[in-house]
Amino acid sequence: MKNERKKAVIAAYKERKVVAGIYAVRCKATGQRWLGSATNIATIENRIWFGLRLGTSPHRDLKAAWQAHGPDFVFEEIERLAEEEDPYFRDRMLKDRLAHWCEALGATGLR
Repeated sequence: MKNERKKAVIAAYKERKVVAGIYAVRCKATGQRWLGSATNIATIENRIWFGLRLGTSPHRDLKAAWQAHGPDFVFEEIERLAEEEDPYFRDRMLKDRLAHWCEALGATGLR
């Protein structure tokens, strides 16, 4: 029975829907926002917090704000993109939508 359960969990993991999208990290103290795009919006929040807590975040401005103000930050999901089969079109759409939201919100883009 244990083996069947394990196989079912693995199969469910492989069949899960991965949703791409645009997200924001906002400093509560200053109101400053950083926007980024992710091919899997469900996992990016944990990655951002992990990098900031360890001091290994590749985003210098965000890292400096984290060090100056402490962990007084909020993660916001800005937009989820429709499911796209072709990675090229998905990546292009993410890039375009990120540029749109950076301009609309006056935010800094995370690259």
